[in-house]
Amino acid sequence: MSGPYSREKTMQKKISTNTIQTKYYKWIYLFLTPSILVFLFFYLQPIVTIIYTSFTKWDGFNHPQFIGLENYQKMFTNSAFLISLKNLVAWSVIAATLHVGFGVLVALVLYQRPKGWKLTRAVFMIPNVISAAAWAMIYKFIFKDDIGILNNFIRVFIPEFHVQWFYESPYAFWAVTFTWLFYSVIVTLLVLNDLMAIPQELSEAARVDGASKWQVIRQIHLPLCRNAIGTGVICSITARVAMYEQIALTTVGGPGDDTMNIPIILVKSIQDLKYGYANANGVIMFLLGILTLVAVNYIFRMNESVY
Repeated sequence: MSGPYSREKTMQKKISTNTIQTKYYKWIYLFLTPSILVFLFFYLQPIVTIIYTSFTKWDGFNHPQFIGLENYQKMFTNSAFLISLKNLVAWSVIAATLHVGFGVLVALVLYQRPKGWKLTRAVFMIPNVISAAAWAMIYKFIFKDDIGILNNFIRVFIPEFHVQWFYESPYAFWAVTFTWLFYSVIVTLLVLNDLMAIPQELSEAARVDGASKWQVIRQIHLPLCRNAIGTGVICSITARVAMYEQIALTTVGGPGDDTMNIPIILVKSIQDLKYGYANANGVIMFLLGILTLVAVNYIFRMNESVY
């Protein structure tokens, strides 16, 4: 039945709904206020300062002198910076495929709840509660030529084997990569959480229709974990953009520029009192993080509902 009475009732319902939403939004804004203030004072202000001073010559003591794009011109004509971008692309591809892939694989195995899965989950998490600096030092000793576990094991079969993993090209790049490659517990926990939220009826219905385990994983589990996997890719790639301890405590960007990256250049610039140039590198890191976020959101369609 339609008519003036029906339309009036619909309008009253909409007004009532809007009133309730406005009432609760006031409380939401109240609880968001501390976070907004923290962002304004501890994030937005430093970001604005970094962007502004990246166009200046600044030693950290005297007033910054505006020099336009000179810092960026120096940066993009610096061979070490260009090599650091090449290394970042390689590490990002490895992070988005092998690193995240390994984390997803572990999550899929744990989701099947095999015997001892809780112990495995706990053991898998242990390396991630140790700082990146500590892991770098541990791997520095693992890869040592004279006393390292790896080389001593290889010398059981090849007595003449001698490689300084962190100090010889091209081994240094892969030695640094192995300090983080298989420690993907964040990805595992994100995906495992989404897997456990999938209604069991979906998997059971697929099995009744004759789907194999692999088909259930490929057609149901992975698509419904799209957001978690995408978040893992974002975390993994941005961690590579900001990776510092693993390199600073092992190769310091060498041998040559084999493991050079932007944070190493940034810190070196600060030590040389080139704060404007350092902040130009910081702006590039910030833009790379934003680009990663936008690209992964688009590729994984993270703004769309998975159900």
